[in-house]
Amino acid sequence: MSKKNQTTPRDEDNANWVRLYVSIELSLKKWKLGFSDGRQARARVVRIEAKDWERFGREVEKAKERFGLKPSVEVWSCYEAGREGFWVHRALERLGIRNRIVESASIEVNRRQRRVKSDRVDAEKLVRGLVRWGRGERDPWSIVRVPSEEAEDGRQLHRELEILKRERQQHRVRIQSLLFTQGIDLKVGRRFLEQLDRLRNWKGEPIRSGLRDRLEREYHRLELLKAEIGELRQLQRKQLESETTAAIGKVRRLVQLRGIGVDSGWVTVMECFGWRQFQNRREVGAALGLTPTPYDSGQDRREQGISKAGNKRMRRLAVQMAWSWLRFQPDSRLSRWYRERFASGGPRTRKVGIVALTRKLMIALWRYLEFGEVPEGARMKLA
Repeated sequence: MSKKNQTTPRDEDNANWVRLYVSIELSLKKWKLGFSDGRQARARVVRIEAKDWERFGREVEKAKERFGLKPSVEVWSCYEAGREGFWVHRALERLGIRNRIVESASIEVNRRQRRVKSDRVDAEKLVRGLVRWGRGERDPWSIVRVPSEEAEDGRQLHRELEILKRERQQHRVRIQSLLFTQGIDLKVGRRFLEQLDRLRNWKGEPIRSGLRDRLEREYHRLELLKAEIGELRQLQRKQLESETTAAIGKVRRLVQLRGIGVDSGWVTVMECFGWRQFQNRREVGAALGLTPTPYDSGQDRREQGISKAGNKRMRRLAVQMAWSWLRFQPDSRLSRWYRERFASGGPRTRKVGIVALTRKLMIALWRYLEFGEVPEGARMKLA
């Protein structure tokens, strides 16, 4: 260790702000680690094999010694959200390290046309941001909320259903597109194979054998997807009837409101209200990306729309729920508010209005689930 970088333990090591900061730049084979104590201007950057936790621990101890920190000093870490999900976070927490997952899109970047981009630069930038975060600043970036393992596992069913429904639609469109190349316009139904024998192309001839075989295989895959979707729906209903977890209880309460079905109630709870703890209505709007983003610079003032920084899946569903609310809860206070302010306007006005209604509806549903406050004028389903 060079004398230039060597420091000695200080009496302030037990102070709350003295700690070792670690950033992790993740990749498939190698991880870049950036270390800082918040005092020296330059970070210490090392490279290790991915998932080599033994080497990671040794590098942490070396960094403590290099920065002159006591072995018992607190360690904070961070990494960018990515395909690794939350397992790295949980592994770090098990090691006694306080970790933060950083939302990649929220990291400040240089606006020059050409800027240096490398794993080392990213690791240094992350650790500098972590130092600022540790000192109480909240501007460097946004932090990803980490669900419990149980909450994360509870999201698998409806997300798989979402993927299967998308694949089902893809197979239907593919079959219809193949038929359209022969001048045939036909919707795919339950009797598709029977209809296939009677179909004639643009010149009145039967479909050729190669295309016919491909259509049959596509239809069999479509039927397999339908069967899998049915099995998952049956499993969902069984859990809704038999399980007694807090999340399932919230789903049962939510679907008691008219205009909210099992699918929308399930996703709303499992994605948002089942595990997130909100302190106020602003946090609810921010979690869904429904907060306004005004632009006010000099004489230029305008509204840029909602931030769209939250859960995209939940935001898309929430807008659909708002339209459904207008239809099935026409006498509620929220529906009356929308009609008075936006219903008589043009398409753009109604679009702005439905986004505003979506935010109000999600806040009302949060209050209903957390505090038992039924939205004013809302009707419940008949038992």
